[in-house]
Amino acid sequence: MTTVLTPASPLTAADRCDRCGAQAYLRVVLMSGGELLFCAHHGRKFEPELKKIAAEIQDETERLTTVPASASEDER
Repeated sequence: MTTVLTPASPLTAADRCDRCGAQAYLRVVLMSGGELLFCAHHGRKFEPELKKIAAEIQDETERLTTVPASASEDER
């Protein structure tokens, strides 16, 4: 997915996918105003259509595969 780097605030666990209610990892700012939030699954599913209507896409899906700094050596 194409990512536009913006000074937008990071997504948190309180941000939920507008489609299914799962944690959101993508924020899509619409050209017409407003925004949509999507989980990684729905962000990928709707990517072609979103690119047509998005002014910006904030993609934080890399957080799904990063290992927390607090993880033990066994968890890394």
